[in-house]
Amino acid sequence: MMHVRRSPEEISANRQRYEEHQKKGLEFAPKALPAPSPLPAPAIDAAAIIHQETIPGGWYWSTALKRGEALRIDQGDGGSTVALVAWNAADTSERLNLVDTVKVQWTTALGKGRVIFSDMGRVMFSLIEDSSGAHDCLMGGSTAASNAAKHPGAKTRNTRDNLVLVAGKLGLTRRDIPAILNLFAPVRVDDEGGFHWRGKLSNSGDYAELRAEMDMIVGLSNCPHPLDPDPVYAPKPVIVTRFRAAPAVDDLARTATAEAVRGFENNAAMLA
Repeated sequence: MMHVRRSPEEISANRQRYEEHQKKGLEFAPKALPAPSPLPAPAIDAAAIIHQETIPGGWYWSTALKRGEALRIDQGDGGSTVALVAWNAADTSERLNLVDTVKVQWTTALGKGRVIFSDMGRVMFSLIEDSSGAHDCLMGGSTAASNAAKHPGAKTRNTRDNLVLVAGKLGLTRRDIPAILNLFAPVRVDDEGGFHWRGKLSNSGDYAELRAEMDMIVGLSNCPHPLDPDPVYAPKPVIVTRFRAAPAVDDLARTATAEAVRGFENNAAMLA
């Protein structure tokens, strides 16, 4: 692909248009999203629980998730990062799209009250609980090369290879794997565009709950983030609970932004 150089004037004009568009979008946005969910995580009603799985450190898991069900991903006593990908169960060409998720909500700060979009403009997940607010949707996951550089000589597993295995077991290929959402990854971007790990933003025992807004297949990988400064490769197990979670009438995730409203309208059209 050829890079097209733009003059300072063109860059300035493009930025001005972007900022005007952003201002219009933010006029509809809530003045404040909910505070982080409380710690420790409250118990889930036993009657609502469908399945519970412990993912050992370094390993992966996948599950079907029906509309109206949710996943609670709980770090337990550790500080693990969990990489998440998802596909529409009825048509796996529709998948998680973090670019649109960030773009239409005007933020990379995903937390309680936000939604996660597919590449078809539909809402895949609503973040209904989140004690962390420190998730990374920019960097991607670990690879064999990044692990070898951080942990020379150690036997490790990595996110990329785990998700290739997830995809293969679902009859998919590498090309079907979307950009990943790293849960519990306190990554921040500095003024120069550099990525940094802000460990103080994360708590041991954090949890997040994501409600499915369509039938999906979800893949999870429990491997350290590429920026995790721990010199020892020792990811802790995480507990994943699948449970029934009907949306509230006044659900903020459905009304927080004009784009979220349109996303749910697209979901409704799919069901019509």
